[in-house]
Amino acid sequence: MREVANADGIRSFMRALGQAAMSPGRVLFTGGATAVLIGWRETTIDIDIKLVPDQDTILRAIPALKESLHLNVELASPDDFIPVREGWMDRSPFVAQEGRLTFYHFELVAQALAKIERGHAQDLADVHEMLDRGLVSVEQLRAEFQAIEPQLYRYPAIDPVAFARAVEAIVNG
Repeated sequence: MREVANADGIRSFMRALGQAAMSPGRVLFTGGATAVLIGWRETTIDIDIKLVPDQDTILRAIPALKESLHLNVELASPDDFIPVREGWMDRSPFVAQEGRLTFYHFELVAQALAKIERGHAQDLADVHEMLDRGLVSVEQLRAEFQAIEPQLYRYPAIDPVAFARAVEAIVNG
């Protein structure tokens, strides 16, 4: 039975994944894992990650780590759901180095916009927490949305008008 992940569980996952890596790479946390590691939530259901670059050894290690650590791990990041501006990696905060892997939080403004687009209650609560903690600002959300808006056509599941309204609802409080 897999359990929710707390900060200790995520750190155990990081150490084990770092030991499995055969070459240097980056692992980016998104969603609940970011919330737990930064500290505004105690647990998350899934550890959502993006691998840069994809590594077969890491991908092959994940199923066994999920079982041994009793954690849910998913390959998911904001760029799977919304356009993300070039240079996002440079704007992704460092978390830790484990073995050959460097861990980061996926760019926080992109995470916030992806959460706004999804619109689930927990996602919107996370965005408000990010704003309250000064991790993102309303100005950044507005500017980033304006920067990616011309690319929304590449994501047919997104309703651009509804997404724009959702962003405005957040930035206008």
